[in-house]
This record gives sequence, C-alpha cells and structure tokens, in this order.
Amino acid sequence: MNVEFSVRLPTDTHSVPLVRGLVRQALEHLRVPGAVVEEIVLALTEACANVVDHAADQDVYQVDVAIDEQLCRISVLDGGDGFDVAATQDAGTLPTDDRGRGLQLMHSLTDRLEFGQGEDGRHRVTFEKWLAPPPRLRLLDPN
Repeated sequence: MNVEFSVRLPTDTHSVPLVRGLVRQALEHLRVPGAVVEEIVLALTEACANVVDHAADQDVYQVDVAIDEQLCRISVLDGGDGFDVAATQDAGTLPTDDRGRGLQLMHSLTDRLEFGQGEDGRHRVTFEKWLAPPPRLRLLDPN
C-alpha cells in the first residue's frame, strides 16, 4: 500500500506535534516496526522544529510524505532564508553545544538526507528511511 499526503501548517510550535501525530498514525497503520517509526518521527520533529525556529517570520510551511512498502520519504518546505549547509557541516558541533545537534541527529536517524532550494524559492529538507532492508545488489557472473 502506498500513502501520500501533504499538509500546510502554521509556523508555530503547536504544528509540530500535529504533523508528528499524522505521520506516526500513517506508519503504524502500515505496520512499520516501532523503532523505525520513532526514528522517522524524531527526524521529522527536528526538521519541523528548525523551520519553526528559523523561519518564524513565514506564515506557513509544508510537509510532504510518501510511504510505500520499502521507503518513507518526507520533505519539509519553507520560505525562510535558509542556511549554508556546507558551512554548518564544516563548522561541526560538539555534543555540549546548544544548537546544531538537530542536523547531526537527522543524519544519524535517516538513510538519506538532503537540503536544497526549489524553483519556487522555497527551501527543502528531504529525508528517506528504509522500512524494509534495501534491495541487495547482485554481481553478475562474468563467465
């Protein structure tokens, strides 16, 4: 079964538990293992909290969710100023730093994480998490 939905949310702290609950319900309905659900929900929380924290001057942000039997893909889009991903990664943060740990956490919880800006000018963070083991590559016998 494939599930896809998109929600536009107000850029405030009350929107984060709402979208977290929607995604959790969808994953649980599809019988995704609990540990995987928790990792996805935590990564989503970090992505949405970054928008609420850094793009608060925007009225709304958007979350796009696509789930199939093998993969969950989530994009969080906002019209804020964005940030320099390379500079953030180069600077690094220590576990004692007050800020910046969310990006490290998202990297560790997901199988793929990317940042970009669309043609419409909105900034996007997209992450993917395998729900089933990824397909294995098979080498062809050269004989």
